[in-house]
Amino acid sequence: MYPQLTTGAYSQFPLRKQRRTRTVTNMAADGSSIKLADPNGAITEWQLQYEGLSDTELSNLQQFFAATEGSLNGFTFLDPAGNLLAWSEDLTNAVWEAGPFLASAGGVTDPFGGSMAFHLTNSGEGAQSVSQTLNVPAGYIYSLSVYVQSAQLSAVTLLLGGNRVLATASPSWTRISFTGSGDPTAASILFGVELPPGVIGVFGPQVEVQAAPSAYQKSTTGGVYQDARFGDDTFSFATTDVNRHSVTVNIVYANHL
Repeated sequence: MYPQLTTGAYSQFPLRKQRRTRTVTNMAADGSSIKLADPNGAITEWQLQYEGLSDTELSNLQQFFAATEGSLNGFTFLDPAGNLLAWSEDLTNAVWEAGPFLASAGGVTDPFGGSMAFHLTNSGEGAQSVSQTLNVPAGYIYSLSVYVQSAQLSAVTLLLGGNRVLATASPSWTRISFTGSGDPTAASILFGVELPPGVIGVFGPQVEVQAAPSAYQKSTTGGVYQDARFGDDTFSFATTDVNRHSVTVNIVYANHL
């Protein structure tokens, strides 16, 4: 797994991310053509520029690069510019695990004036949750955030691994967040929100591999990239001061590899 910095950051700014797609063209004998998108040919690339790395942070990157043998072997990479959760605006998708007494209704006005929020109705007598479990290092520092709304003040609980934190939903949309980490020996971690009996508005659940939430980003497939690779076979760095180093790292993820 690509290492997190000792500060809890996964990358630094400036950060560049680009995605290139491929279109397949079939030329017919009469000169006409048919064009189809080829999703398996998409390539996502990141360029991470680090400044002021400590000796320990530089060593962790070097050791990881050596372990993957440069671009030869793949690894799991967490998108530092994306939402790690999948289908953040479709709480009915199968990636979400919902309690048996929790019903979802979409088309609700969201905090940005759209209609992508959900009303979650808990018809049970106890708390019910909606969550996702990600196959990522549980010991990393993560930030979980979500917008909530309730007709009257209601207590909701954010779930991050085995950790729980109480927050309040009010008549106005409020973004609540929680930063923490889970069991460092675990290979997966659960993120979710637990709701009391009644109706709670929910929009934009987001998980990021950093110590604080950034602006909300819609997700579909999620920001966990299995089998990403280094884009180079050499690891170069510059030492700028005592215990201070700069590095540029290129990472590539290709759907077809």
